Amino acid sequence: MYNPNVTTQAYPQYGYSWPGYPQTQTPGTTSPATPAFPTTPAVPTAPPVGGAGMLPLEQSFIENILRLNRGKVADVHMTFEREGGSQSQIFRGVIEAAGRDHIILSDPETGKRYLLLTVYLDYVTFNEPIEYSYPIGQMSTYAPR
Repeated sequence: MYNPNVTTQAYPQYGYSWPGYPQTQTPGTTSPATPAFPTTPAVPTAPPVGGAGMLPLEQSFIENILRLNRGKVADVHMTFEREGGSQSQIFRGVIEAAGRDHIILSDPETGKRYLLLTVYLDYVTFNEPIEYSYPIGQMSTYAPR
């Protein structure tokens, strides 16, 4: 519980303070202003592994694999949690696009388009070989994570 009468220990390098700890200062300095919201220090990112124009190996995510297979017919198996249990459903269609949190399928028979959230995704099946190895030079068009 917050007590306004208790002093706080400031951690200016991280941009926040904790209630209940005595405030300390280096001699000859003034107390820095604490921002209204905590901030975190920047985390350095690792350089790409595969070379120029290629995704790092750790970015072999499902959306990238689906992007490589745009235009192919796929069965997308999903499970939705409902009251009283879960319900599984299969969506069949042509992969039009894939993002970090969604897949867009189009059904060529009905003309319907489906925007499916990957949080419900179980797995995807294809009736033909799929592309998996990243073509050189094409990956630079994909937005980095």
